[in-house]
Amino acid sequence: MPEMKQTHGKAQCFYDTYERKGELTHQTHYCPGCGHGISMKLLAEAIDELGIRDRVILVSPVGCSVFLYYYFDVGNVQVAHGRAPAVATGLKRARPDSIVISYQGDGDLAAIGSSEILHAANRGELITCLFANNAIYGMTGGQMAPTTLLGRKTTTTPFGRDKIKDGYPLHVSEVLSSLEAPVFVERVALGSTKQILAAKRAIRKAVETQVKGLGFSLVEILSPCPTIWKQDPVEAQKFVRETMAEVYPVSNKCDRTATAEPHPAPAPAPDLDELPRILKLPAAAPAGTAPRALREDLDCRIKIAGFGGQGVLLLGQLLAEAGMDDGLEVSWLPSYGPEMRSGTSNCHVRLASKPVDSPLVTKSSVLIALNEPSLDKFLEEVEPGGLVLYNGDEIPEDARRQDVTMRALPFFEIADEVGTAKAGNIVVLGALLEALPLLPAEIVDRAMARVVKGEKWLEIDRKAMERGRQAMNAVVSAVVSAVVSAVVSKEAHCHA
Repeated sequence: MPEMKQTHGKAQCFYDTYERKGELTHQTHYCPGCGHGISMKLLAEAIDELGIRDRVILVSPVGCSVFLYYYFDVGNVQVAHGRAPAVATGLKRARPDSIVISYQGDGDLAAIGSSEILHAANRGELITCLFANNAIYGMTGGQMAPTTLLGRKTTTTPFGRDKIKDGYPLHVSEVLSSLEAPVFVERVALGSTKQILAAKRAIRKAVETQVKGLGFSLVEILSPCPTIWKQDPVEAQKFVRETMAEVYPVSNKCDRTATAEPHPAPAPAPDLDELPRILKLPAAAPAGTAPRALREDLDCRIKIAGFGGQGVLLLGQLLAEAGMDDGLEVSWLPSYGPEMRSGTSNCHVRLASKPVDSPLVTKSSVLIALNEPSLDKFLEEVEPGGLVLYNGDEIPEDARRQDVTMRALPFFEIADEVGTAKAGNIVVLGALLEALPLLPAEIVDRAMARVVKGEKWLEIDRKAMERGRQAMNAVVSAVVSAVVSAVVSKEAHCHA
């Protein structure tokens, strides 16, 4: 008997075993007859044949494509819904030697991600996109997708897609191929063995287009979804072959690979020492002189909150800039409502001696509340032993805690005395640094000179910061005097 020879097998870039939970160990994530398994196998074979496994980064967003990292033993990045082309762009620009391939469904690429794919294609980004089009939202329950055919019933079109109410099916490949930058765009289908073989050739060519550095490539794959279509696998393949292909003709839409010039090699990244000069950053400041006990294992988490227009975000930015100049690890996370003026506004600032793990401040060591709603909202989040600075003559009766230090000052009235109430946030800065010497004065002044525009405003802000220091010092002195007076009075009473 002639020797048996194996001609087909698992692609080398697949994992040896697919990790699943419990009784699912021997199953993939995909339904019987689903096209994703076929598409993934074709992509894996192309990667193996081109010998690029160690360079590939797969980008998969929300949808059935989310599971790619369970199967492909290559670089994998999981992204938000629709954002695969944007992330792929960043990956390719940061790692130009890599082969970046995004894999998206129609509910992802053609709906929420339509802007991302359009502009990535129009820029001619050197990435490859595989677009699985089954004309419906598969993972989330069968809603109408941008590519759903006219008359098709879905959970959101129970009477069928109507061209007047719902618009026409979106022809993504035709739209992208009308642009000047894409090099290779083709629509294929998985409705028969012949179509699958054609799809294999197109997917390999799309990836090879990137390997050769020629430009943007996309393959749209008409794919069966038997479960959501409520068909058996044979019926689903027939639907792809006869019905979907009639609306979405299977053919090459754009092929400029014969004439396209390879993208020029990117300029080498500059040395880290050169970045300050390129970014026009100031020279490094000398190390700070804050008390050592305060700087060892420092992790000061500051929440600043108020109305839009009170300078909340600028105050946070100044703290972060000064902290960075002082050699600390910093983060600054702004958050504001729909209105820039009078809307709610807050920011999170972290100043630390070790790398910051998250910019989000959930439990604050310092709360700066520039209005009463902010005090009410964030006071409970201050850790025991923390500091609260409140913009007002006194702390409201119903917003007092005994386990934190609370100081009230009319910051914006004090700023008005300096020349303008707009400098109230800088008065706060001075008061904070007097109450809690986190940063040296010269470092803060250096950062303020860089951030604040105009000598007039810089001079006002310098006066405002000094007035804030004086006002806080007076409050602290008054508290100490009151305590001393109380002690003296008690001793005198005892002697009498």
